[in-house]
Amino acid sequence: MAAAESDREVPFALCSEFINFSAKDTALKWLQGSDLTKEVYHHLAVYVPKIYCLGPNLNPQSEDLLAQLLLQAPMEWYLCGEEPSTGLAKLEESNQPSQLCGHVFKVGEPTYSCRECAADPTCVLCMQCFLGSVHKEHRYRMTTSGGGGFCDCGDTEAWKKGPYCQKHEPNISDSSQEDPLAHLSADMIARCYNIFSIILKYAVDMLTWDKEDELPQGLEPPNRGDTYYCMLFNDEVHTYEQVIYTLQKAVSCTQKEAVSFATTVDRDGRKSVRFGDFAFCEQAKSVIVRNTSRQSKPLRVQVMHSSVVAHQCFALKALGWLGHVIGYSDALRRILCQVGLQRGPEGDNSSLVDTLMLCDSKMWKGARNVYHQLFMSSLLMDLKYKKLFAIQFAKNYRRLQTDFMEDDHERVVSVTSLSVQLFTVPTMARMLITEENLMTTIIRTFVDHLRHRDLQGRFQFERYTAQQAFKFRRVQSLIGDLKYVLISRPTEWSDQLRDKFLEGLDTFLELLKCMQGMDPVVRQVGQHIEMEPEWEAAFTLQMKLTHIISMMQEWCATDERVLIEAYKKCLAALTHCHSGFTDGEQPITLSMCGHSVDTIRYCVSQEKVSIHLPVSRLLAGLHVLLSKIEVAYRFPEQLPLSELSPPMLIEHPLRCLVLCAQVHAGMWRRNGFSLVNQIYYYHNVKCRVEMFDKDLIMLQAGAAMMDPNHFLMIVLSRFELYHIFSSADCRKRYNRENTNKDVVQQNNTLIEEMLHLIMMVVGERFLAGIGQVEMCDEIKREIIHQLCIRPMAHSELVKALPENENKETGMERVIDTVALFKKPGITGRGLYELRPESAKQFNLYFHHYSRADQSKAEEAQRKLKRQNGEDTALPPPLLPPFCPLFASLVNLLQCDVLLGIVGAVLQWAVEPSGGHWSESMLQRVLHLTGMALLEEQQQLENSSEDNDVSFNFTLKISRPGEAPSNTASVLALLETLQNAPHLEVHKDMIRWILKTVASIKTMRERTASTPSTSSGGQCQEETIRDKDKAERKRKAEMARLRREKIMAQMSEMQRHFINENKELFQQSLEELEASSSISLEHSPTSSDAALVCVGPRRTRQSEKRQLVTCILCQEEQDIRADGKAMVLAAFVQRSTVMSKNRKRPPHHPERYDPLFMHPDLSFGTNTGSCGHIMHSHCWQRYFEAVQAKEQRRQQRLRVHTSYDVENGEFLCPLCECLSNTVIPLLPRATTGGSCEQPGLEQWLKTTGQQVTALHATHRKLQPASAEAVAEAAKEEEVPSPEGFRVDHIPINPYSSTIKEMLTTFGTSTYKVGLKVHPNEQDPRVPIMCWGSCAYTIQSIERLLVDEEKPLFGSLPCRQDDCLSSLARFGAACWSAASLPTVQAHFIRLLAALVPDPKVEDSPCILDIDMFHLLVSSVLSHGSVHCQDWSGRSSDTAQQHLLHLITVAHLAQVLLSSPPVEATMEQESGGQEREEEEAVCRLYNTLRTHLGSALPDVSSGWHLWRCVKVGVLPYLRGAALFFHHLNGVTSPPELQVAGPGQWEALCGYLGLPSNLLHLYHSQQPLLDTLLKGWCCHPAVRETLQGAGVLISFPRQSNRLIELPDDYSALINQASSFTCPKSGGDKSRAPTLCLVCGTMLCSQSYCCQTELEGEDVGACTAHTFTCGAGVGIFLRVRESQVLFLAGKTKGCFYPPPYLDDYGETDQGLRRGNPLHLCRERYRKIQKLWRQHSITEEIGHAQEANQTLVGIDWQHL
Repeated sequence: MAAAESDREVPFALCSEFINFSAKDTALKWLQGSDLTKEVYHHLAVYVPKIYCLGPNLNPQSEDLLAQLLLQAPMEWYLCGEEPSTGLAKLEESNQPSQLCGHVFKVGEPTYSCRECAADPTCVLCMQCFLGSVHKEHRYRMTTSGGGGFCDCGDTEAWKKGPYCQKHEPNISDSSQEDPLAHLSADMIARCYNIFSIILKYAVDMLTWDKEDELPQGLEPPNRGDTYYCMLFNDEVHTYEQVIYTLQKAVSCTQKEAVSFATTVDRDGRKSVRFGDFAFCEQAKSVIVRNTSRQSKPLRVQVMHSSVVAHQCFALKALGWLGHVIGYSDALRRILCQVGLQRGPEGDNSSLVDTLMLCDSKMWKGARNVYHQLFMSSLLMDLKYKKLFAIQFAKNYRRLQTDFMEDDHERVVSVTSLSVQLFTVPTMARMLITEENLMTTIIRTFVDHLRHRDLQGRFQFERYTAQQAFKFRRVQSLIGDLKYVLISRPTEWSDQLRDKFLEGLDTFLELLKCMQGMDPVVRQVGQHIEMEPEWEAAFTLQMKLTHIISMMQEWCATDERVLIEAYKKCLAALTHCHSGFTDGEQPITLSMCGHSVDTIRYCVSQEKVSIHLPVSRLLAGLHVLLSKIEVAYRFPEQLPLSELSPPMLIEHPLRCLVLCAQVHAGMWRRNGFSLVNQIYYYHNVKCRVEMFDKDLIMLQAGAAMMDPNHFLMIVLSRFELYHIFSSADCRKRYNRENTNKDVVQQNNTLIEEMLHLIMMVVGERFLAGIGQVEMCDEIKREIIHQLCIRPMAHSELVKALPENENKETGMERVIDTVALFKKPGITGRGLYELRPESAKQFNLYFHHYSRADQSKAEEAQRKLKRQNGEDTALPPPLLPPFCPLFASLVNLLQCDVLLGIVGAVLQWAVEPSGGHWSESMLQRVLHLTGMALLEEQQQLENSSEDNDVSFNFTLKISRPGEAPSNTASVLALLETLQNAPHLEVHKDMIRWILKTVASIKTMRERTASTPSTSSGGQCQEETIRDKDKAERKRKAEMARLRREKIMAQMSEMQRHFINENKELFQQSLEELEASSSISLEHSPTSSDAALVCVGPRRTRQSEKRQLVTCILCQEEQDIRADGKAMVLAAFVQRSTVMSKNRKRPPHHPERYDPLFMHPDLSFGTNTGSCGHIMHSHCWQRYFEAVQAKEQRRQQRLRVHTSYDVENGEFLCPLCECLSNTVIPLLPRATTGGSCEQPGLEQWLKTTGQQVTALHATHRKLQPASAEAVAEAAKEEEVPSPEGFRVDHIPINPYSSTIKEMLTTFGTSTYKVGLKVHPNEQDPRVPIMCWGSCAYTIQSIERLLVDEEKPLFGSLPCRQDDCLSSLARFGAACWSAASLPTVQAHFIRLLAALVPDPKVEDSPCILDIDMFHLLVSSVLSHGSVHCQDWSGRSSDTAQQHLLHLITVAHLAQVLLSSPPVEATMEQESGGQEREEEEAVCRLYNTLRTHLGSALPDVSSGWHLWRCVKVGVLPYLRGAALFFHHLNGVTSPPELQVAGPGQWEALCGYLGLPSNLLHLYHSQQPLLDTLLKGWCCHPAVRETLQGAGVLISFPRQSNRLIELPDDYSALINQASSFTCPKSGGDKSRAPTLCLVCGTMLCSQSYCCQTELEGEDVGACTAHTFTCGAGVGIFLRVRESQVLFLAGKTKGCFYPPPYLDDYGETDQGLRRGNPLHLCRERYRKIQKLWRQHSITEEIGHAQEANQTLVGIDWQHL
C-alpha cells in the first residue's frame, strides 16, 4: 500500500457538490415526492459510491464526515421536519427516561452479580449501577465480561430485591403504562415509520446480499468503473501465522502490513487486501486460496465490486445511525421495533428481524456485532417487543442452532448467544415453554445433532473424528440454553405448564435413555487393552447435564401432581431400558444362614458393565423427593410403589459400585487408564451428586423394600464373595490353600469394600428425605469431614463441595458454626480450622472420602485425641433417624446374614493364618458393630415405657451358634480379641464396644426392673474407666523410664567423646577467647578516643588475618594482596530504582561519558552478591563446565535456562542465586602515617602543581603537532612539586590471579552498565566501577531509611561483604587500568570543583551528584598518590576531598532546595543560633553571586533545617563508604535507630557537627570557589527552569498507588484502548507498577523492534522505564508479572486478596478483592533491593514451565 494513495484528497468534483448540497432541500424533495423509497434509493445510489470505497483504504476520517453531511443529515431533517439538532433535543426532553439501564458491556469490563439477590448468576450490574445499589453491602461476585451482555439494572425479574440503583429508581408519579407514542404527532409517526422501514430494509438487504458484482434494484450506480476489492474474511480455522505468511506471498506486502491486515480481519471479520481492476484482484484471490487449501478448507476470499462494498459500509453506518436516533426517545424505539417485527410479504418468519437472524451465519463478524447491538438497544429494551422477539427467536430456534453448528465463529458473535437475554427471564421462559414448547424444542434439537448410536440406540462416541468433536463442543451450548430456561423454578403451575413440562420431561427421558448403559466396558483378561477407548465425551455430556438433571428434580418438587407423573414416566423408562438388557442372565437361588433368595447369575468381572445410568439415578432422586415432600404417605394410591421390583432397581447401581470395588482391588488393571479415569470422575465432586450419590440412594431405596437378608445375599453374590461366606464352615477358614496370593489379596479388598458399602447404605442419612435432617446439615457434614483432614483455605473447601446451578455451595451460611477462620500473614492464605466440638461428628468411613483422604483424616484425628489425652478409638458418630420410607434399613444391622459375616471376620482375626485376612477388614467390622450398638442405644433412649424396642442387637451378638457347630458368639470373640497381641491398634475400639454393650445391658435391665436405680450402669462404666486410667498411667510411666535411660546413655557418650578429643576442644576454646579479645580491641577503649573513619585522625586498627573457605574445594585461604585470588559471586545490573527522571532519553553507548552522575540518578549500575566465596581458579573451572554443558544442551534441544551463559550468567554453585560476574576479595589498603599534614589551601596548591606536572607528562605521551611541541617547551619550566615523581612507574602490589579478577569484574560492570561489548582497554571501565560502588551504597542507604533500620549493624553479612569488596576494588582498580587514564579522570573530577584552565566544559554543581563525585575522586586519587614520595598519607587527601565536596553539597542544597516559609519559626538555643547565622551568611553570599535567581529567605532556622535534612543522606552514604574502605569499626550510636545520629555521624566522619565551620574556617579560599561555581552559566539557566533541578533530600521512589478495590482497576483497564489499533479494546491490559503506564500486552498490534527483535509492549517498556527490569500487574488475570531482559520472567502472587486471605489469579472465583498493603510493600521491597531478577531466577529454577514461555512477546 503506497502512502500517496492513503493520503488521498477528497476529489474536487465532490467538493463543489458538497458545498452546494442542502440536506433541508433534499428532505423537502422527499416529502413532496410520490414514491419515497425510490427517491431515497436514488439518493443513495448517487452518493454512497462517491463517498465510500474510492481507494485501497476503507476508513479515512473524511468518509464519516461526508456520510453525516450528505446521507444522514437529509434523513434526520425528514424525520424531525425541522433542524435536526432542535428536533432531536425536543424529543429527548419529552422522553421518559427508561428504568432499564441497558448498558452493553465491553470486553473486559467488570460486571457484578449479587449472590444474595440475583435471580441467577447471569443477572449482572455494570460498575456505575452497582456502586449506586444496595448490593454493594451484600455478598457479591465480580467478573470480567466477555463482551456483549448488558446491565440488568431496572429489570424487576432479575433481582429478588433491590432491582434499581439510585440512578434508575422510577419516579412514583409517572404512570409508566402509558403508550410512549402519545407524545408524537401523527405526522411525525408516519414520517418516522416511512424512513425507518426504508433504511432498515436497505441495511438488511445489503448485509444479507450475496452477489459480488451487482446491486439490488434501484441502487445501481450511475457510472460503473472497473474497480474491485479482494476481500479476505475471518475464520476460526487458520492461525494468525498462516494468514500473515499467505498475505505476504499473495499481495506482496511487508510483514508489518500483513500483521495489520490479519489483526483487522480477526477484529472486524473482513478486510480488503487489494484494490484494483478485476483481473488484478482475482489473481491475489487465487494465490490465497491455493496457499491455504492444503491442510483444511481454504480462507474465504471474494472479489467484490467497489460499489457493493460501499453500500455495505454505509449499511453498517445506517444501522449505527438507527441505534443512535432511537436513543433520543422511547417512541422512536417502539416504532423501529414495529418496523423490524412486521411480517414481510413471504408470510411467517419473514420480518426484517427474522431475515437478519436467519442469515446470521452468512454475515461477517463486524456486521453481526453491529446488528446485535441494534437488537439490544431496541428490541431488548422495550418489554412489549422483547416478548414478541422472544417468540420469533423460539420459532426460529432450531434453524438458528443448526446454522450455528455449521458456522465456525465463536458463540459470542452468533445470534444464538442472545438466548441468555431472553430465556433467563422467568415469566418469558415459562411463556415460551407453554406457547412455543421451547423445552421440547431444545432437547429435540440437541438429540438430533448427536447422531452416533449403537444397535440399542445408545450414544456411541467411539472413533470420534475431529469434525464430530468440534460439533459436539458446539452442541453443548444447547444444554446452556436449557439451563437458562430451567434456572428459576415456578411458584405456581398452570395446567398448560404442567403438560408442556411433562412433555419436555418425556423428551429428556428419551435423551437419558440414549445415555443409559453407554460406553460399556468388559474386563480384559490375559493381555492389556490395545487402544484406550474414548471415554471423555460421555463424561463431558454427563457433567454438562448434571445441573439439568438436578433442576428437573427441583421443578418436580414444587408440584405434587408433576412429581407423581414424573415418577411414573421415569419408572416406565427404566423398565423399558431393563427389558432391553438381557445379558443371558439365568436365574439361581442363593441360601445362607437359614434364608434363601431367587436372583440371576451375573458376574461383573465377566460381562459388560456401564458406569452411565442416568435413568436409574433420576428415579432415585425422585424417590427421595416422594419421601421429602411426603407424597408417598399422603397419596400412596396414586404411586406405583407396589409394582416396583426392588431387585430390578438395585441391579445396575449395584453393578456399578461393584465395578468400582473391583477396580480398587486391581482386577481391571489391564483395561488401562480410561477406566481408572471414569471411576475417578464417578466419585469426583463435579459428577458424584448425580452418579455415585444417586447409586447409593437407589440401593437404600431397594434395600428398604426388601428383606435385609435377601439384600445382603444379592450384594455378596454381585461382589463374587458368596462362595466364601455361604459355606457351612466359613468361620473355620474356607479352604483357600490352593488359591494364589493375588486372588487372596483381591478377595480381601472386595470384602473390605463390601463392608464399607453396607456401612454407607445404613449410615448415609444426611439427605433430606432419607434422614430427618435439614438441607444445611448435609453441607455442615461435608465441611466437617474436609476439615478433619487438615485446616483448609476457603477456595479449597469450595472446590471440595458440589456447586448448584447458581455456582453456590451454600457453604458461607454454615461454615462459621463448624469452623474458625485464621487470617494469613504476609505469605500464605487464610485457613479454616474445625471447631473442637464438631470433631465428635467425625465418621472414619465418610462416603465421600477417597482412600488417601481417609488415611490422612484417621491420622489427624488420632493425633488430636492423643494430644488431648483421650483414648484413640474413632467410634462411629450418632446418626439422625431415618424417614419412614427408609426406616427399615436399620434392620440390615441385625440381620442373620450380616451377623454371619461379622462372626466370620472376627473368627479369622482370632486365629490369623497366611494373609487370608486384613486389619482394615476387622476395623470395618468393628465400625459396623459400633453403628449397630449406637442405633440400639438411641432407640432405647427415645423409647417410652410401653412400646417395646424392636432393635436388639446386643441380644443377638451374645448368642452362640446352633448345636452342631457350636461357634462362639460375636461378643465372646470380641472379648478374646481384646487381649490379642497382634491387634494393639484396635484395642481402644474393642474396649469402647464392650463398654457400650455393658451400658446398653444396664439400660435394658433398668427398663425391665425399676426405672429408679441408675447407679449400677454408672458404676460398671466407672470401674471400666478406672481400669483404663490405670492402664494408661502404667504405659506413661514405662515410656518415661525408657526416655530417661536413653538420655543417660547419650550424655555418657558425649563425655567420652570430649575426653578423647581434648586437644580439639582446648583449641576451639582458645580461638573463642581470642575472637572475643579482638572484638574488645575494636570497641573504643575510652570515651575520649572517638572513632573516626577518615582523615589523618583516623582510628588505626590492627589488621587481623582474614581467613575464608572456598565453597567449591573447601580449602581455607588467607586474603593477601600477593596470594591466590578469592572471589565473591556477584550480579551486576542496570537500575532505575532511584531515578528521579525516567524521561531522559537513553544515551548512545559508544559516545556516552559517564564520569559525572547527574543528581536525578536517571539510571545507575547496582552490584549485589549472595556472599559465597570461591577461589578464582575454582570459579573459572566451574564456569567453563557450565559453558560446555550449555553448548551440549543447545545442540540437543533449544530451550532457555533461567540464566544466559552467553551473557556470562551462571548460578552460584551453593545457593543457585543468579550471578553474572565475580568480585575479587582484597585486603584493606595500608597507609603510612606522615609528619606534617597540610591544610586545605596548602593541599590544593600542591595538588594543583601535581596536576600541572601530569598535564605536561600526558601531553608528551600524545603524538603532537609542531606548534603544540613549542607550546609545551614554554611550559617545561613548571617545576614538579617536591617528592612527586612523574616518571615513576609504581609497582603493582597484586598477584597475577588478582589482577586477572580485577580486569574480569571491571569489564563486566562496564559491559552491563553501558550495554556495550566488553573492552578492558576502554577508559570508561574504572568510571563504571566507581559509579557502581556509589550507586549501590546510595541504594542501600535509602533501603535502611525506608525500613527505619540503623545505618550499621542491620545489614545482612552478604551485603556487608559486597560493599567492602566494592569499595576496596574501586580503590585498587587503577592498578588494572592504564595509569594516565585514571589520572586524567581524577584531574577532570577535581576540576569540577577547583577550576583548571586546561580542563574544558566541566558541568555546573547543580548537575553533579556529589556522592558519586566523592566516591570517584577518593578512589581515583590513588593513581596520583602512587607517584607521590613526599610522605604525605592518602588520608589527608581523603579528608580534604570530603571537606571540599561537602561544602559544594551544602551550596548545592541551598541553591536547589530553598525552604518554603510556611511553618512558624521555632525558638532555638545558643548553639543553634550560631549555626543559623552561619547558614544565613552562606546563603546571602550565594545570593550576591546569583541575585534574583534565588528567593530571599530571612529565616535562619528554616535554612539550617533544610540544609541538615538535605545533606543527611550524603553523610550517611559517606560513612558507609569510608567504613567499608578503611575498615574502621562503626560507633555504637549508629548501630541503633534513634535520636543523636547527626552528632555521631559528623564525629565518625571527622566533620564538625556545625558543617558551616568547614566554610567559615576557609572562607577566603572557598569564596573564590563559590563564586566560580555560581558563575557557571548553567546554574542560572537551571534555576530559571531550563534544566532538571533536583531538590534534596531525594525522596525514595515508591511503586504507584493502587486502588483499594480491585474492580476500580478492572474498570480503568476496560476503558483502555490499544494505542496502535485505532480505538480497539486491548485484550491484555497491563499496568506498569513502577510508573503507572497502562500497556497493551501480548498482542501483535503493539509489538515493537528492540535490538533487532520483535518484542511485546511490556518488554519494550522495561527498557525505557526500568533499564530492562519491569514489574507489571496484568489486570484481567490479576497476577503480577516480573520481567528481566528479553528471556526472563515469572508470575508472582498479586497484592490483592479476597476476604478469605487468598489471591484469585485469573479472577476465576470472583470474590471481591482488596489491596493488601503488606504484600504490596513486600513487592516494593523486592524492587528496591534489586531482587527482581533474583526472584525470577529462583522461580524459573523451581518451575521449568516458566522457562518455555516467550516472555519477550508479553
